[in-house]
Amino acid sequence: MAKHKKLSKADKSRIIEMAWEDRTPFDAIEFQFGLNEKDTIELMRSEMKSSSFKMWRKRVSGRYTKHRKKRKDEVNRFVSPNQY
Repeated sequence: MAKHKKLSKADKSRIIEMAWEDRTPFDAIEFQFGLNEKDTIELMRSEMKSSSFKMWRKRVSGRYTKHRKKRKDEVNRFVSPNQY
C-alpha cells in the first residue's frame, strides 16, 4: 500500500501545493510528511489529471530548487524568511 493513501485530504492538498511551489524542495515534503520524491511523484500522478501531471513533471524535472543537493550551499532552509 502506498504511503500517500494513509494521508488526510488536507495533507494531500498541502503536499500538492508544496510540490507545485518552485522553491520548496522534495526534502521539505519528506521532512514534514514522510514522503520521499518517488512517493510524492506517485501522489501527484494519482491525484492529478494526466495532462496536469505531465505539465508538472516537465516543469520540475531537473529544477535545482526542487532538489536540495542541487541547491546552492548557502540555502539551508525550507521556507523563505519573508514567508512567515
